[in-house]
Amino acid sequence: MSDFSATTLEGAPQDLSAYAGQVVLVVNTASECGFTPQFEGLEKLWQDHRDQGLVVLGFPCNQFGGQEPGTAEEIGAFCQRNYGVTFPMFDKIDVNGDDAHPLFVWLRKEKGGLLGDSIKWNFTKFLVGRDGQVIKRYAPTAKPESLAGDIEKALAQG
Repeated sequence: MSDFSATTLEGAPQDLSAYAGQVVLVVNTASECGFTPQFEGLEKLWQDHRDQGLVVLGFPCNQFGGQEPGTAEEIGAFCQRNYGVTFPMFDKIDVNGDDAHPLFVWLRKEKGGLLGDSIKWNFTKFLVGRDGQVIKRYAPTAKPESLAGDIEKALAQG
């Protein structure tokens, strides 16, 4: 994961090697999705486990039903206002197709889904261990709180 970089919602380049040695939960997000309330659970995971080395990284994506139409500024304001999001959020990206962000190309290759490696919807989650290896992929329906056991196990391996 350290080989990748992304642009923050504020427009700054961010080398993802900044998260090396941490347990990372990568999520493609959307502000107008039925799963959008998961932001609350993702924030809780971040608050409960960040001191042990967890970081949650949110990547807005508009590829599923046009559910992330806003600008970076609008996305950031929405997430903060409605869900109190303080974990790192990045600029809108594609997760599938020719323009897919290289991080998601790699994540999909490492942990394919039930119907191939493409991401099927918003709030697909990938858990990456301290060693930079993808531990598990979670379906959009997986509630953030259901990941706590896997996260705690990954944190203990450091």
